[in-house]
Amino acid sequence: MHESSVLPRVEPVGAVPDAPRFLVMVLHGGRAHSRESGERKRLTYRRMVPFARMLARRGNDAGLAVFMLRYRHRGWNAPARDAQHDAEQVLCELAGRYPGVPVVLVGHSMGGRAALGAAGEPNVVAVCALAPWLDGSDPVQQLAGRTVLIAHGDRERWTDPRESYAYAVRAKPVTDRIARFDVHGAGHFMLSRASDWQSLVRRFVLGVTEIEPEDPEIANALAQPAPGGLHVELSAAH
Repeated sequence: MHESSVLPRVEPVGAVPDAPRFLVMVLHGGRAHSRESGERKRLTYRRMVPFARMLARRGNDAGLAVFMLRYRHRGWNAPARDAQHDAEQVLCELAGRYPGVPVVLVGHSMGGRAALGAAGEPNVVAVCALAPWLDGSDPVQQLAGRTVLIAHGDRERWTDPRESYAYAVRAKPVTDRIARFDVHGAGHFMLSRASDWQSLVRRFVLGVTEIEPEDPEIANALAQPAPGGLHVELSAAH
């Protein structure tokens, strides 16, 4: 797929194991409305490259294959939900290419919204949504049977942490494997407390894929009844 110039597509990050045990697809942010091509590598794309490279470094030897999604369009373009449909299309392609291999989605901003929306694809087992852009219209039924982690900074100026909290509350009856973290002192672009954002993603992905033992902080948040596990203050990286 990645050899083609046709969008959407996924591009491998690091080495791809011959027989991967798990796949991770990283989804970057975008705009509410834009029909510009997703071909150009913008800041939203580059912002997620360190996350993808970190996961590849930590997981490749254990059979983790990491990919980054490239959208057809830069925008979400409601009601089309272009980014979500791109994710669903590529997930179907991955299912054909790697039959039976489970997928973890990691998305930021619009990419977080797309990841949550595409979670109903059969090969998806978990979603990590960072500062997701949500507005109350997003469904939750597709999260049934998935493990979900949401994280949002409290100095946001682009997406609303209250919306991601409301979303998590609505999703809790659908999946009891959902947690949400407040990243105090952090804004939308994850530059403040960057190591903490990366640590959270690493611990979640490597734990849910069983490459490492499940992280106690995340496990505790997942186990708490609502609203306890949906307003957890993220600790410093360790």
